[in-house]
Amino acid sequence: MKILLIYPEYPDTFWSFKYALKFVSKKAAFPPLGLLTVSALLPSHWEKKLVDLNTSHLKQKDILWADYVFISAMGTQYTSAVETVEKCKVLGKKVVAGGPLFTEDYEKFPTVDHLVLNEAEITLPLFLNDLENNSTKRIYQTSEFANIKESPTPDYGLINISNYSSKCIQYSRGCPFNCEFCDITALLGHKSRVKTTEQILSELQNVYDHGGRGAVFFVDDNFIGNKHILKNDLLPALIQWMNDHNHPFLFSTEASINMADDPELMQLMIQAGFSTVFVGIETPQESSLEECFKFQNKNRNLMESVKTIQKAGFEVQGGFIVGFDNDSPSIFKQQIEFIQKSGIISAMIGLLNAPTKSKLYARLHKEGRILSKMSGDNTDASTNIIPKMNMAELKAGYREVIRGIYTGKPFYERVKHFLNDFQPQVKNKTKITFTKLKALLKSIFILGIFNHNRKYYWRLFFWSLFKRPKVFPLAITYSIYGYHFQKVFRKIE
Repeated sequence: MKILLIYPEYPDTFWSFKYALKFVSKKAAFPPLGLLTVSALLPSHWEKKLVDLNTSHLKQKDILWADYVFISAMGTQYTSAVETVEKCKVLGKKVVAGGPLFTEDYEKFPTVDHLVLNEAEITLPLFLNDLENNSTKRIYQTSEFANIKESPTPDYGLINISNYSSKCIQYSRGCPFNCEFCDITALLGHKSRVKTTEQILSELQNVYDHGGRGAVFFVDDNFIGNKHILKNDLLPALIQWMNDHNHPFLFSTEASINMADDPELMQLMIQAGFSTVFVGIETPQESSLEECFKFQNKNRNLMESVKTIQKAGFEVQGGFIVGFDNDSPSIFKQQIEFIQKSGIISAMIGLLNAPTKSKLYARLHKEGRILSKMSGDNTDASTNIIPKMNMAELKAGYREVIRGIYTGKPFYERVKHFLNDFQPQVKNKTKITFTKLKALLKSIFILGIFNHNRKYYWRLFFWSLFKRPKVFPLAITYSIYGYHFQKVFRKIE
């Protein structure tokens, strides 16, 4: 068999980092980890090619070469996925599709020949067996969850690893919490299923052997879902592996706010090379947290929790939402104030949406408040629900928040506020590299000369250079982030 694996294109979104990538001469932020894993699940003697539309163009000859085309995508890649499927069908190729987009909304893809849904470790072997016996079905799905201790090492040999600013690894699937607006537990379960330490070290070695260095993102939805195994097994082994390999990686991940309650865990993560963590803050309003069952964020000082994680040496990135039923018009200023005072540089804030498999979708569907399928882009000012707040007022308030945190003055003030007290503990975070030097020169040219926010750039530049030289590389990095965020959010102004 000849298999063409295609990863659709991301639009300009918060996490695409499209406008920041030009500073470091990279084509995409993250490789398609799902397809790399699918490739490793296919028979080893099959021929495979991977085309990531975020790094290269899809050529007709590649489609014609293949016996089957495999496509996997996230919700935000919907438009490109539709175009890709149709392009392959016009050329008479059979399409096999899976991943979150298709698992959530496979009804939207009537021309796909075979839908291999849920976790591929379970459903893909069923399809392959039927393929061998000429008895394939259209839909393969399961309500069971995979034993990811049997998941193979992703096939990093299929890509040019230098195209990406960060590499990806997955340690766990599932989340112990039950946030109403989230579909993770529906897709991956409540139990935090983890790979073995040996698997993770093998995957890291695989990335290393393929020339990967620098940023590595653990894509887990909640990395600390099983803290006991983390603290007693994975992190100590990871610390040793990093020491043995002269600290080639800088790790980031996602975690719940209760990370702040465990100093031992944070210290071990720092020692292992973790420097950045994304935390779902959602809202500073207690009634809205209760409404969405975000109980892990309730009855705590969220600001202090963020500060505790930052003091441990982490950059905290945050997710925020407006449009809960309990939100009043005052929520917009509350969100601005929280983000500015917390020093969360990368604050992803969007309108409340209801993914198809979330409990929020089920509730609002019963109430007749679902408008459409969600766009998959958390930051495009769209929502697929009818909010309690007037829609025009909600969208106007959202734009107010964006202006309050991402226009030049407030953004650069937030960066300075964070860096003034930040003491990075992972040396790679502030290490000067050739890539960073190139980014610095480009930032001087793009941000310091031709950008309308150049006066704020230069103020931060010289303040950090002379007052806090240790964090000067971070000041430049965050300035570049700000440029990207301002470009992305410009479409909603």
